[in-house]
Amino acid sequence: MKINSLSLISVVSVLTCASAANASVLADFYVGGMVGAGGTTLLSNHKNSTDSATMLGAIAGMDLPIFRIEGEYNYFNSADLDTNAGMINLYAKMPSTVILPYIGAGAGMVFGGKHSITSEGVTTEHNVDSTTAYQAMLGATIDILKLPLKFDVEGRILYAPNIYKDTVTGATPDMLQYGVRAKMRYIF
Repeated sequence: MKINSLSLISVVSVLTCASAANASVLADFYVGGMVGAGGTTLLSNHKNSTDSATMLGAIAGMDLPIFRIEGEYNYFNSADLDTNAGMINLYAKMPSTVILPYIGAGAGMVFGGKHSITSEGVTTEHNVDSTTAYQAMLGATIDILKLPLKFDVEGRILYAPNIYKDTVTGATPDMLQYGVRAKMRYIF
């Protein structure tokens, strides 16, 4: 009886330790940051305006063998538009060795910020409303072996409808934000 109890305790403790040791094989948790450059186009009836834009952001997620799930925060800055976005992304990874291509999609919200319009010396500011946003990404991960760092280079396009309502014209422009960004992820 004592030998059976001792055997059961031994098996349970070995399985518990083994499952904890292999947890990082199944999923890598990470945090990181990103920078990027591109453009922002506001689509409003037949009057579209495009400016170059920069972006900064932070990411946190879980890297699984075939998929990656990620939450991200972005700050967009262009000549006349500053805004924020919070997104949840899902990536499908293609099998490879050191350079791992991937494709992704995300959904979230654009919130906060201002759009400034200067016409004939008069500047009008519009507050950006909270609205849904959708994005698609295509990129590659560079895995530096023996270091807990991964680098991503990706092209991304984000669409957000009706980011504000112009009280003078009644227009509700859509935002199209696109560019290339570089991410660095620290793996726990």
